[in-house]
Amino acid sequence: MEERGCLLCPLAPRGRALCGKLRCRRELALNLNELKQFISAWMALPENDAITPDSDIPAFDVPLIGCASGADALFPFLKEDIGADFYWLLEEAFFLAFPGLDIAADDLSIIAWILPQTEPTRLAHRRAEKLPSIEWSRARHYGEKVNVALRKAVVEQFASKGVAACAPVLLPEWSRQFSSKYAFASSWSERHAAYVCGLGTFGLSDGLITRVGKAVRVGSVIVRAAFPSTPRPYKHHREWCLFHAKGKCRACMKRCPVGAISESGHDKEKCKQYIRTVTAVHVEEAQLGFRVNSCGLCQTKVPCEHRNPTERLQGSGRS
Repeated sequence: MEERGCLLCPLAPRGRALCGKLRCRRELALNLNELKQFISAWMALPENDAITPDSDIPAFDVPLIGCASGADALFPFLKEDIGADFYWLLEEAFFLAFPGLDIAADDLSIIAWILPQTEPTRLAHRRAEKLPSIEWSRARHYGEKVNVALRKAVVEQFASKGVAACAPVLLPEWSRQFSSKYAFASSWSERHAAYVCGLGTFGLSDGLITRVGKAVRVGSVIVRAAFPSTPRPYKHHREWCLFHAKGKCRACMKRCPVGAISESGHDKEKCKQYIRTVTAVHVEEAQLGFRVNSCGLCQTKVPCEHRNPTERLQGSGRS
């Protein structure tokens, strides 16, 4: 048997992520639990999770974490559906970070996490009508800095154990793109990665509805290890949206001040123009002193703000 020297499974033959031994699979499961503990512990430190620099107020609540195999059939589907000429498979993104490694899809896993907005941020934003609350703008700007630091910390944690990992959205090659089917897109979508990892489905506004709602930020890291995949507790990519599940709600439509959300979906151009020309300007002139693409009105004061609104329907046997 040819050995390839995988640091998590030194017995695995070339082209295989695991040696197949029960002990190996158990160790990977333990490693996943350790990773979850690492992320939770990192986020629990006030110096890591702060709504503003030097603040002791957290930007986010306790994270959710999920995993999926690089060989999951949804990844090739997403590439073809979003943009075959620009959207990355896991192995394509990983090769950009580590061009010298011989890798295949089943050598890799994606780790995705959900960072829920805190209750004070959500409550403040519920009161906003046409312009974002300052609490939301802080979470959008400084909270995403927390997310960037977490991506780097997870990559460094793997590196400290001799395991290669990368954060796709932090790669220099990551870029915004135009999809002929969906308009604005990018090389890698963390919301779609989280969907594959069993963390949530999409709503009428394109937001990801998780079991802690859609007032969230999302992050992801690709790792050269075969972690156990998180079960997907849904069959359809819009299953947790009340409008798509029951044909009712439309709360996010009412929250949008420019009508960028309709029963047909999310008008990305109208949404972008409002953010770039109105809300970002407001953040600069009246809130933080610099522009931030802050809005998120459709993420609060809606049934899916901090929960999966279809959970009760599922529990009652209705769908």
